[in-house]
Amino acid sequence: MLDKDLAELYGVPVKVLNQSVKRNIERFPEDFMFQLNAMELERLRSQFVTLKRGEHRKYLPYVFTENGVAMLSSVLNSRRAIQVNIQIMRTFTDLRKLLLTHKDLKQKIETLERKFSSRLGQHDRAIQSVFNVLTQLLEERHLKPNKKIGFLR
Repeated sequence: MLDKDLAELYGVPVKVLNQSVKRNIERFPEDFMFQLNAMELERLRSQFVTLKRGEHRKYLPYVFTENGVAMLSSVLNSRRAIQVNIQIMRTFTDLRKLLLTHKDLKQKIETLERKFSSRLGQHDRAIQSVFNVLTQLLEERHLKPNKKIGFLR
């Protein structure tokens, strides 16, 4: 997920999120977070036909992996950050559960992961594809009733 999107979810300015990460940079190895290069950022921008005044960034954005998002909870210590992080982690957990039950979907996502890792210069398309798959998964999840677990009183 892009730093801008996470900052919006957490209710903090992007600058605050990135400063918190930089103060705790040892918690964010390369497989938790990476920075887009200028070409990747330009490709990402070209997907959006118009940008509002002031939406251009001075610095290249950071992208956080699942582990990086989880680590953000130890860096951002606000009530909202904790709640957002819990929801994001539940989404990742639900995704893993779905992967266990939907082999064909698992194969599609693994294919996307291979493309993503083999074409580091094409982050924008891979990230968009992942978001499309996640959206489909979440829509399917809402169609099925959740099984209640635990003891009934």
